Amino acid sequence: MIDDPPLIKLKRTTQRPTKAQLTALRGTPTGFVVDAMDGRGALAHTIKPVIPDQSDFCGVAVTCHAGPADNLAVLAALPKLHPDDVLVCGTDAFMETAVVGDLVLQMAKNRGAVALVTDGCVRDTPGIRDVGLPCFAAGVTPNSPAKNGPGTVNMTVSLGSVPIAAGDILVGDVDGVVVVPFAMIDQVIARLEDVRAKEAEMLSAVNGGMGVPGHIDDLYDSGRVEEID
Repeated sequence: MIDDPPLIKLKRTTQRPTKAQLTALRGTPTGFVVDAMDGRGALAHTIKPVIPDQSDFCGVAVTCHAGPADNLAVLAALPKLHPDDVLVCGTDAFMETAVVGDLVLQMAKNRGAVALVTDGCVRDTPGIRDVGLPCFAAGVTPNSPAKNGPGTVNMTVSLGSVPIAAGDILVGDVDGVVVVPFAMIDQVIARLEDVRAKEAEMLSAVNGGMGVPGHIDDLYDSGRVEEID
């Protein structure tokens, strides 16, 4: 037999990126950020903006984990939000009830949050549009949760196969959400210069009429393509 857990387990001290680091990543397409991390880092394709034209954001993760059909952890995370933060709610992909609606989203915005991201569901789509805060979720349902706990705040959560720690930077756009781990922020910023340069070079070539990448021409000339009649 184990003891009943606390209603909320809270990590008090968290790391935080600088304003300069956030500025360096703000406005960067998610595809560029992924390329700067060797092609990985995006959340599952199922986590998409509820309102597609309200999708662009860049902010610092404040994490919580909510149990099935419960959102006490989300509410407990609200006091920990600061300007430029992203409220991240892990639910283990529980889809039977929403974890937030428009009112909680407005509270997060009032605290300075720039987005909410969850692998669960949300509700009140018209109100979410009115709030105007980017909201990414795996689905929408009108079913509502209880507020009983237990849950965690500012501890590492996993949304699918991607871990997110408090203090990581999240970048979102209409394609999805990318997680930049705190320890990789400077490395990603440095790599983005090369990513942007290569993207601009390729864009110029494609707009100039290129129909086949050069390395594919080289492949055909290499003798390593077997042609079969």
